[in-house]
Amino acid sequence: MAELQNLTVPSSDGHFVNSVISRCKIDNGVRAALKKADNPATEYMCWDYLASFGINLEHDDRRLPYVTVGAAIGRVKPDRNGSIAFGKALASSYDEGSDSKPAIARIRRLLACSDVSEVCVTLRPMLSLIASKISLPLNYIRLLSQIKRFPLSPEIVKAQWAQEFYSYAGQKDGKQ
Repeated sequence: MAELQNLTVPSSDGHFVNSVISRCKIDNGVRAALKKADNPATEYMCWDYLASFGINLEHDDRRLPYVTVGAAIGRVKPDRNGSIAFGKALASSYDEGSDSKPAIARIRRLLACSDVSEVCVTLRPMLSLIASKISLPLNYIRLLSQIKRFPLSPEIVKAQWAQEFYSYAGQKDGKQ
């Protein structure tokens, strides 16, 4: 029952993201463990931290969303959860925005994913790119919720990412 609650209650997403951000500010060991979670061979190094949130480590569909978002937060070390949606952040990582051919290729690759494992593997390099290109923090709570929702409603999540990306239309407010 706790697993289902952890999967569906959005407030737990906010608690997880805000706790990770707070811990990364004061504990470089947690930050280092979360950064290592980007590599499947060293992902286990953050399991103790994930388990403290009651995250089911046995099932990829439940573990990988937290691993992916936790690793992104550990890499960036944001001061707070941001307001930029993933699709908008991806588009703003390119000078041409959503008209950029490499950006379009990346979003299409993400939209072609069929399961959470594939989504998380595809997101990792995109999140690194976003971290290197834009200064405003992502909305990690929204991203975590979207990844967790993917197994239940993949078409809805894909539509959200596409809407965020293609509605960007070259605006420059993500670059500062």
